[in-house]
Amino acid sequence: MSGDSARLGAANSAFAASGTPLRSPVTGAELHADTPHSLSDGTTRWPVFEGVPYLRAGREAVRDQALTALDDGRERDAAAVLLADNDDWWDQPPPPAEQLRAVLDATTLREAVTGLGLGRVGDYFLHRDHDPSGLAVLALTAAHPPAGRPVLDLACGAGHLLRRLAQHGEGPLTGVDVVFAKLWLARRFVVPAAVALVCADLTHPWPVPAAGDTYVAVHDVLYFLDDPAVVLATAAEHAGAGGAVVAAHCHNTGQPGHPRPPEGWAALLPGSTCYAEEELTAATLERRLPRAAGAEDLGDTEAVALVRDLTGFGPDVALLDPATDADLRPNPLYAEGQRRWPNDVWGTEYGPRAATYLPERWPDPLPDDAVARRLLVDLPGGW
Repeated sequence: MSGDSARLGAANSAFAASGTPLRSPVTGAELHADTPHSLSDGTTRWPVFEGVPYLRAGREAVRDQALTALDDGRERDAAAVLLADNDDWWDQPPPPAEQLRAVLDATTLREAVTGLGLGRVGDYFLHRDHDPSGLAVLALTAAHPPAGRPVLDLACGAGHLLRRLAQHGEGPLTGVDVVFAKLWLARRFVVPAAVALVCADLTHPWPVPAAGDTYVAVHDVLYFLDDPAVVLATAAEHAGAGGAVVAAHCHNTGQPGHPRPPEGWAALLPGSTCYAEEELTAATLERRLPRAAGAEDLGDTEAVALVRDLTGFGPDVALLDPATDADLRPNPLYAEGQRRWPNDVWGTEYGPRAATYLPERWPDPLPDDAVARRLLVDLPGGW
């Protein structure tokens, strides 16, 4: 058995053992393993690669090409097909197939995002844990934690929030994203094996069935969608009476994507509590809980966050901090003692706020709040 086959088999076996229930995004019928690398509802088959089912509706050619390659034992060809697939917002062509095949040999997250040709999105993943919006998500999560409820993280990207929740003992954890490459990064480099990952499109029927009393996170994605109201309504159904819907970084009027004023966002999730993004970021840096505000008072924020959690669980400030056994390392934004943004787009979007807690020169000695200010960071082991 080749190294690729062994790795694929082990990851797919781990997924099968998790017992994660899934349904076809086309028929709604239950999916069951029909081979070690595929799921079926009795009519249509779907590939599973390195423990990540590809259940993206409307991508029949991608699905079928990947299945054919897996059936033939050509794991790298299947990888090249799946890793080339991207969302409809992405404006760059995929790398050559040979380059995508070679990505399977990557030993670090940095090497992998380069091989995948993810550009600015790759830089976003590399620095997600210490950019201002990533800090905002932590404050929102600490103020409204899962508190032992199952977690469904929608548009989970490379799994940074799932990793933090796993470190603090939350679970079971499931991440969903429309881009297979992002989930592959999460599986290989970021999240523990117990986290379930599923490739699916939120604008089609969700393959993860509602289980009730679920903590549904949907961060940094709603402003991309033509109809975020449908996604929030479905999230509320999945949350049930004992769950929560938590949505960060909903762009205010004047921001990119499909923005809307805070009152407009709040109307999409009736009964929600609102926060300004800047207040959330500040709360994480100051190791405190964020202060909520009325939507009508958030006209100046870059983005609003919404939470509907009617069960009254208390906050968990520990979620602001890395795990107690974390291997803290200097923030990789510093090279030879000088702060450098990873690219101009990152610098324009995050630089002005990041500069408020990351000084231009590496401080010596380090301040007492070096961890809170993200001078020292908890990076994935294979960063």
